[in-house]
Amino acid sequence: MTPAIELSGARLAFGDRTLWRDLDLAVAAGEFVAVLGPNGSGKTTLLKAVLGTQPLSGGTLRVLGRPPARGDRRIGYIPQQRLLDASTPVRGADLLGFGVDGARFGLPVRRRADRERVARLIHDVGADAFADRAAWRLSGGEQQRLRVGQAIADDPALLLCDEPLISLDLANQAAVSGLIDRQRREHGAAVLFVTHDVNPVLEYVDRVVYLVDGRVRIGPPDEVLTSPVLSELYRTHVDVVRVHDRVVVVGAGHDPHEHAEDAS
Repeated sequence: MTPAIELSGARLAFGDRTLWRDLDLAVAAGEFVAVLGPNGSGKTTLLKAVLGTQPLSGGTLRVLGRPPARGDRRIGYIPQQRLLDASTPVRGADLLGFGVDGARFGLPVRRRADRERVARLIHDVGADAFADRAAWRLSGGEQQRLRVGQAIADDPALLLCDEPLISLDLANQAAVSGLIDRQRREHGAAVLFVTHDVNPVLEYVDRVVYLVDGRVRIGPPDEVLTSPVLSELYRTHVDVVRVHDRVVVVGAGHDPHEHAEDAS
């Protein structure tokens, strides 16, 4: 089966600064891959490359069997959680509905089939109770549930997630993570999940891609999230401690996972 994402010898640089190099990665259908690393390591930029908005500096990339291209409806995208303000005059149902008709020109008039599809998606993401409220009045967790519905509206073969759990409480982290995992289990979608904290999705993750200062390690969480591997990547001593079902990474007086991803 053709990999959902196939990178070979991939390199991405801005001027003299290399974000990552020698990246060889094939993500299979139904696989859940978490992308980790410190601020500025190129996690979000990797998603941009897959989305066709950031060309590689070297190597090759194929997405669902083709070169990456903007606007590929086979790809669902869940952005970082950003609260809407009162100037956004849409209901929660409209926010989700953009995933059904957002690619059409002009003001879309939903057909009955589309209305039924939006209603099903609202139910699937657990948004029945708040879908008719103004979107800007919804909590971060409620808005993010709707964004998941928007991203899966076309039943994508590939789901790209850019820090979708930021600012969510533990209950909403679990709910959103479960929705994403259900899409890959029930529909075979490949998932590339950028995060600063792997713990909320650790039970779902098949492999980890860890990016640090242009270096890359890829493998199952138990093989990559270890003191020897992360100490080698960070070039300083790093402790990895497992507490029950959680992973705590501590090094040089700080936790390398505690950071916010910037544009790169």
